[in-house]
Amino acid sequence: MNPPKSVLVYSMGEVIGDGLIKLPFLAALRQAFPGAHLVWCAAKGDTVYTTSLAPVVEGMLDEVIGAGVTGIAVSDFLLLRKPFGGRRFDVVIDTQTNVRRSLVVRRARARGGVFLSPSANFLFSDRRPKVWPESLVERLSCLLSLAVGREIGFQPVPLTNPRALAAAEALLPGTGPYVGFAPGAGGKVKRWPFACYLDLARAEAKAGRIPVFFMGPDEAEEADAVRQALPEALIPELGRIDAFQDVKGPLLVVAMAGRLIAAVANDAGPGHMLAAGGAPLLSLQKIKRKAVRFRPDARRLEMLVAEDYAFDSAMEAIPLADAAAALERLIAGRAA
Repeated sequence: MNPPKSVLVYSMGEVIGDGLIKLPFLAALRQAFPGAHLVWCAAKGDTVYTTSLAPVVEGMLDEVIGAGVTGIAVSDFLLLRKPFGGRRFDVVIDTQTNVRRSLVVRRARARGGVFLSPSANFLFSDRRPKVWPESLVERLSCLLSLAVGREIGFQPVPLTNPRALAAAEALLPGTGPYVGFAPGAGGKVKRWPFACYLDLARAEAKAGRIPVFFMGPDEAEEADAVRQALPEALIPELGRIDAFQDVKGPLLVVAMAGRLIAAVANDAGPGHMLAAGGAPLLSLQKIKRKAVRFRPDARRLEMLVAEDYAFDSAMEAIPLADAAAALERLIAGRAA
């Protein structure tokens, strides 16, 4: 079979959270189909791949579709409309499970092409897995593996933006070694105690590594505490004087992640950015079910879940000693 010339991935759209989770899938997609025209359909129209994450997915996606006949309208199915203006694709990967929408998007499969979909337990799919995993990242990897006929593993985001790479090197110069810490999260109940992050970073500094804290402007008070407790630590996103001020946000974090030997983060966006950039990650989670379903897709991953330690799943129940041991395993694995 000739290599596919066109690949369509069909999703409902992405807000920042699931957009970040899916980044390693996009990287693996590009590696699996290096010469194909890769098209992402956000069927409901909105996706961060055309807004906040557009600089990150540059080079991984060739086109994003968010309008026209995409299967969202009931009339798309009832009137047997041709989706995507009648375009056909050699590989169609349907990531959602609504049967009506799946039947619409299946019409975009080219003759002799492959359609993959978990809808109705893979009833309409040309191929099906032996086991359908629970986590989102493993499901995406499973669909991609079915498409290419072999197991596809984690791939970091292949950043080629020269200014992003230069900004990362300017903010984290030399070889470090650098260990990242992202103590923030959208809700306080999801945050491991900040004092524990400081203790963990202090131990890394004592071991000869440079702590790097990923903090935004809303964390000025915590940043001051870092500067007082650990003057040797870096907080690269605050007080910048480098020549690459236009490089910021997720693009900058993903770029800097590639310069870390390991990182620690709560269940929040920065953790997924660090994972996507290639940093071995210790993920500190609150609820086991969510930890499994939405785990970060990292090069190497350690997860500690508060629910395993306390009935009320309080984040402070995660022992500092266990976190330190997990972080050292990640660092040792890199050196092996």
